[in-house]
Amino acid sequence: MAKRVSSRSKQSAPRPSASAAARAATDAGKRLATKVHREGSAALRARAEAIAAAPRRARSRAATVAPRFIRAAGVKGIGTLVAEGDSWFDYPWMDVLDVLGDLGYEIESVASKGDRVEDMAYGGGQLAKFRRVLEKVLRRAELPRAILLSGGGNDIAGTEFAMLLEHASSPTPGPNAIIVREVIDLRIRNAYITILASVTELCKTMTGQTLPILVHGYDLPVPDGRGFLGGWGPLPGPWLQPGFRQKGYENQNLNRGTIGALIDQFNVMLKGVAAMAQFKHVRYVDLRGTLPSGSSYKEWWADELHPTRKGFRAVAAKFANVIP
Repeated sequence: MAKRVSSRSKQSAPRPSASAAARAATDAGKRLATKVHREGSAALRARAEAIAAAPRRARSRAATVAPRFIRAAGVKGIGTLVAEGDSWFDYPWMDVLDVLGDLGYEIESVASKGDRVEDMAYGGGQLAKFRRVLEKVLRRAELPRAILLSGGGNDIAGTEFAMLLEHASSPTPGPNAIIVREVIDLRIRNAYITILASVTELCKTMTGQTLPILVHGYDLPVPDGRGFLGGWGPLPGPWLQPGFRQKGYENQNLNRGTIGALIDQFNVMLKGVAAMAQFKHVRYVDLRGTLPSGSSYKEWWADELHPTRKGFRAVAAKFANVIP
């Protein structure tokens, strides 16, 4: 006889409260940090064994650099920044990190364009690379001045963006408030809590200190259909206008307002995460109003998601003002 399924079992489990979800995300982050640290410690032991077993010629040979070449490389930076994130930290020709390097900081980065916050929080790949970079900085007897974290744009832009919108001809046009809340205020929020908890725990384990972490929201982009270098053929983008067109929205001014509301909601969420009691060392950088979106916006926005060189300089200046 077939097993009878009760109506209760068919129902989905109730969602945890925001505070319960935050605790679960924090615990997940700490577990991931512990796993990455354990694997990293094993890798360090294997590395030490490999160094000890290396031929004498490999261990004793050290290239010397003439002092004039050392002087030509410039003076030592004002501090080291370790970065993890997406294309705002990993963009061709210039990004936020490049500008901060020009401002005098030594930069160590594991950022990778296209990565989502969920990738960083749950994949473990960037966190493992982050650990190796932190090891490299510690071998220089340095302590990072701050940790920079960038992410969230790839979680809502691109192919996923249209899912946030009801069709323009539907009875309830505009962003679907329930889906937007699920994505920004639950999914991305929990991923941020997880990655912040992971990075915090890893830094404490490896340095004995709680290092400052900087996170940022985004400014208001213009959904004008421009991708990277125009977005032709295999080039990335556009990331916003296709979603609007798919759902029947053709008025760019109205679409700009929709994007503005989503950007505001993202910033409010991230500011709230940074204000949590467990993240007193996390500083939120509000970039709204940094990149003009008026008639001269193309001077500041290279495409729908990324600033121009001029724009990245303005963004980096906001970071520089917050770095302790």
